[in-house]
Amino acid sequence: MPSMRAPIGRHGPQLLDCNTTRFRLWAPDAASVALVIVGGETLPMQPEADGWYGVDAPYGAGTLYRFLIDGELQVPDPASRAQAGDVHAPSVVVDPNDYLWRHTDWQGRPWHETVIYELHVGLLGGFAGVEQHLADLAALGVTAIELMPIAEFPGERNWGYDGVLPYAPEAAYGSPTELKQLIDSAHGHGLMVFLDVVYNHFGPDGNYLSRYASPFFRHDQQTPWGDAIDFRRREVRDFFIDNALMWLQEYRFDGLRLDAVHAISERSFLTELAERVRAQAGSERHVHLVLENEDNRASLLEQHYTAQWNDDGHNVLHPLLTDESQGYYADYHPETTTKLARFLAEGFVYQGENNRRGEARGEPSAHLSPTAFVLFLQNHDQVGNRAFGERLVSLAEPDALKAATAAMLLSPMVPLLFMGEEWGARQPFLFFTSHHGELADAVRDGRRNEFAEFAEFADEATRERIPDPNAIATFDASRPDFSARHEPGHAEWLALYRQLLSIRHREIVPRLPGARFFASHVLGEAAVLAKWKLGDGSLLRLELNLGEQAAPLPKAPPGAQLLFASRETVDARDALAPRLARLYLEKNHD
Repeated sequence: MPSMRAPIGRHGPQLLDCNTTRFRLWAPDAASVALVIVGGETLPMQPEADGWYGVDAPYGAGTLYRFLIDGELQVPDPASRAQAGDVHAPSVVVDPNDYLWRHTDWQGRPWHETVIYELHVGLLGGFAGVEQHLADLAALGVTAIELMPIAEFPGERNWGYDGVLPYAPEAAYGSPTELKQLIDSAHGHGLMVFLDVVYNHFGPDGNYLSRYASPFFRHDQQTPWGDAIDFRRREVRDFFIDNALMWLQEYRFDGLRLDAVHAISERSFLTELAERVRAQAGSERHVHLVLENEDNRASLLEQHYTAQWNDDGHNVLHPLLTDESQGYYADYHPETTTKLARFLAEGFVYQGENNRRGEARGEPSAHLSPTAFVLFLQNHDQVGNRAFGERLVSLAEPDALKAATAAMLLSPMVPLLFMGEEWGARQPFLFFTSHHGELADAVRDGRRNEFAEFAEFADEATRERIPDPNAIATFDASRPDFSARHEPGHAEWLALYRQLLSIRHREIVPRLPGARFFASHVLGEAAVLAKWKLGDGSLLRLELNLGEQAAPLPKAPPGAQLLFASRETVDARDALAPRLARLYLEKNHD
């Protein structure tokens, strides 16, 4: 196994031997803290420097416990490694070495081989349910699965971004052992496993930190979720950095996707996290760190981060496929085709320009490798944040969608698929939670009011049709029916994805190391010609027309190898037919 070793860290329980555990809690606001053993004794914890409390207790793995704050409030361990139920239940001592790994020689895979498949663990039946899909995904050409957040959240149904115990795998999905088995099995299929982690906020239910550790937050900065997390504090930084290292070391995840880092004001925290991960990983193991960052800070991709989700790419392609222009799509209107060409030629569309609110956004990105950008047509946000969770197969003209799919899967950028996309699933992906009482009402009403600015939801009666996030029917409606993937209407999409990924792995992946952006040109409305210089000196040429009219086109040079055409056409001379993508490889270009 690679050289990453578990850091001791101060947050969370540490097994000293099979019968002794060291318990710690950072509680600078507490006058006293005690360890409560469920069904057993209550032990006072000793105050230590800088607001810490600790005790070594004669209990081993499997022990259920809570912390008693000031003799009046029992709370779970914020660094609990597992919960005996939900977020308010007792925490459980876990032995990090209790799983016998089968694929101990797994080192991961280099980034340029990556094809990501984002999935929601709960909708696929928990950790054991996801494991049943691994063989099919590997056969399709996927090389990495990415789990939406699995940190313990309130209730049994949630996207995962309401997590409050970041060290504990969600009990409704399975045990820590079952999660390790899933990752181990994935490695046996040659699949990397990435985890989406949320370090910018805690959910609204089950977070007790403000009661005994208010310095975790800063009141002078607000995020969409409330007070910002105070990454100026050493204890806070270590809480999250040790969490990242736990997932990578104890569970052997191959990488992390950091959610919404634009909501983290202390950039130095992001730099330190990446540096410590790289130092722990060593040179032999492939570990990948991917950002979601609305600020388009390209400079972070030069500081130990592997790649960033390219929302700009999606936000150009989606309106070209659907003609939608409300909300953030307004930033990509007008001159959508010019912005399409820029994204294909330079990565980001916004590289310092003002958005629709007059705010400057982004940094220059053309100097980065195309593989520094994760490209997608759909993901949990872009599908699930629609009022009715429709997928593109229900919104876009089929030939245009096939052309855009070819561009996504055969460009030098790293492609990401969203579960069910590969066979044209028509089940929606809706926003769902399992809150109760006043919080459930607030979430439901808040969800519906988010759409008040959209013309089609201007009246309250229409907004009432938006599914209630807390209803079990909303969750059930979001479950992809994988049994339908070989049926007519779905099998054709599956065959297309399989064909495109086969071409990618055969013709493009071996040439990606050293690839760089080269050029792009607007051919006509919704039509562009883009080229990338690959690592072996060849050029990859994309002819893409998502519009309804043919566009003038310079012919591919003699000897260019046609890799793929999204449909058969009889082109007029020097013209690119509508709703068509063609990709050529121009070898020996140097």
